[in-house]
Amino acid sequence: MNSNPNLSTTGGGRRRVVVAGAALALAAAAALTTAGPAGARTVAVTQQSTVSAWIDGWGGGTVTSSPAGISCHTTAWDPYGSGESQPNPTGPCYASFPVGTVVTFTATPDPGSSVNGGPDPASLTVRSGYNSVWAMFCPNDGLCSSW
Repeated sequence: MNSNPNLSTTGGGRRRVVVAGAALALAAAAALTTAGPAGARTVAVTQQSTVSAWIDGWGGGTVTSSPAGISCHTTAWDPYGSGESQPNPTGPCYASFPVGTVVTFTATPDPGSSVNGGPDPASLTVRSGYNSVWAMFCPNDGLCSSW
């Protein structure tokens, strides 16, 4: 006769496991779903959104952001003298920030240029969707104007 209450003998001498305690299986499953490292915390996912810097004008300069992420630079060019098209800005002209972050912008002209508009806005609270800042740099010889 079998002395283990969780085993029973079936015809042909084979043994099968008898689930004597469904509660044991449920308790084990519950422990697996609730177990975790001591001091573990749930981390919320923060929504990110993109902020873009747009630079206009014929002068050179850089728009930067605080917190860091944007450092967009354009070089001065002469639309009348060289026949070349406006150079593309260099550096990161867009960056992702958490929604709700206040981003402050600074426009710094290159030597021989001045800030003729912006940054506009000077700071913004990042929202989901479209976020941008604009600045205009003009050469000191008066070739352009934002007004």
